[in-house]
Amino acid sequence: MFNLKKLSSEQMAWIAVMVAALGYFVDVFDMWLFGNFRVASLQSLGLSPEEITDVGVTLLNWQQAGFLIGGFIWGIMGDKMGRMQVMFGSIFIYSLATFLNAFVTDVTQYAILRFVSGLGLAGEIGAGITLIVELLPKAKRGIGTTIVTCLGVSGAIAAAFAGKYLDWKTAYIVGGLMGFALLGLRLFVHESGMYNKVKEKSDVPRGSLLLIFGHSRRFIRYFSCVILGIPIYLCFGLMVTFSPEIVGAFGITEKFIVPDIMIYGAIGLTVGDLFAGILSQYLQSRKKAILIFLSFSTVLGLLVASGVPSTIFQYKILIGLMALFTGYWACLITTSAEQFGTNIRATVATTVPNIIRGTSILLTMSFAYLKPQMGIGNAVLLITIIVFGMCFLALFGIQETFHRDLDYVETKSKKTS
Repeated sequence: MFNLKKLSSEQMAWIAVMVAALGYFVDVFDMWLFGNFRVASLQSLGLSPEEITDVGVTLLNWQQAGFLIGGFIWGIMGDKMGRMQVMFGSIFIYSLATFLNAFVTDVTQYAILRFVSGLGLAGEIGAGITLIVELLPKAKRGIGTTIVTCLGVSGAIAAAFAGKYLDWKTAYIVGGLMGFALLGLRLFVHESGMYNKVKEKSDVPRGSLLLIFGHSRRFIRYFSCVILGIPIYLCFGLMVTFSPEIVGAFGITEKFIVPDIMIYGAIGLTVGDLFAGILSQYLQSRKKAILIFLSFSTVLGLLVASGVPSTIFQYKILIGLMALFTGYWACLITTSAEQFGTNIRATVATTVPNIIRGTSILLTMSFAYLKPQMGIGNAVLLITIIVFGMCFLALFGIQETFHRDLDYVETKSKKTS
C-alpha cells in the first residue's frame, strides 16, 4: 500500500508539483472554453451576428472581473489560512461554475456564471506556485514551476480540440467534472513548512496589502510583474478570441473558427513555457530569459497587428510564434513569488496573474472604444505598441531572484529572515 509517511520532503514536493500542474491544466482548459465557444454558445442563445461581438466582450469582461476580485480574496486567504486550502477551495468553485455553464438559458445567467468561474479560477495557480517555490530547493524550484505551467497551459490545447470536436454544453460539463476529480488528490499534498513557521509567529502580519501598496519599492516590483504579463492576454484575449473580426479587417475572407487559431497559440505557449524555463535554468536568470522572449514576442506581435498575414494559415503561424515567445509565463509567475517574503507571497503570486488576466478588460474595452474611430486594424496596432512599450520599462522594476533564499518575511520597513 502507498505510504506517504515513507516519502522524503522533496518527494512530497514533487507530488505537490504534479497536483498543482493538473489543477492548472483544468484551470486553463476551463478558462479558454469561453474563447472557443463564444460564437457557438451565443448563437445557441439566439443572438444575432451583430450582437455576438459586443455581448462576447461583456461576458469576457465579467469573467476577467471574477479573476481580478478572486485574486485578492484567494491571495489574502492563502497567506492567512494556507496555500492548500486556497488551491483546493478554488478548484471546487470553478469546477461547479464551469459545470453549470452548460445549462445557461440566457445572457444574464451566462454572465453570472462566467464571473463565478473567474472567481474560482483565480486561486489555483497562485497558491500552487507559492506552495512549490516554498517546498522545493532553490536550484529546482524553476524546474517545478516550469512543469506546472507547461502542463497547465497545455489545457488550452485541450480546450481548442474540445472547441473543434465537442459541442459547447458537453465541453463545459467535461471541464467541470475534471475539476471535481482533482479534489481527491488533496490527500497527497501537505502545507509549506515556511508558511507553517510564519503562521506560528503572531507578530508577523500575513496577507497584508499595505505591505505591498504602502511601500514604494515593493509596489514598483509588484506593478512591474503585472505589466510584464499583459502580452500573453494581448495574444489570447484579443488576437485569438477576436480573430474573426481582426482577420476580416485585414481583408482575409477564408472561413475558420476560433479553435483553429487557438490550437496554434496553445501549442506555441506550451512549447514556449518549456523553453523559457529551460533557458532560465541554463542562464541561471529569470530576468534575462524574460527579456529574450519579450524581444521576440514584440516583433511577432507587431507583425500580426500590422496586418502582415494575408491568409488564415499565415495568421495561425504568426499567432503560434507570438504565443511561443509570450511563453515566459512560468518565469514571470515564479519570479513574482520570489520577489516577496513568505508572509505576503501567496497574496502576490495569486493577485499578480489575476490582475494580468483582468487587464484583458482594459484591452477589450480599448479595442471596443478605438475600433469605431480608428478601424479594427489600427486599434489593434496601437494597443500592441503601448503594451510592449510598457513591458520594456517594467523590466527595470523587477529584481533577479534565481538564487534568492525565500525563507524571510516582509515588515513595514524591510525584509527579515
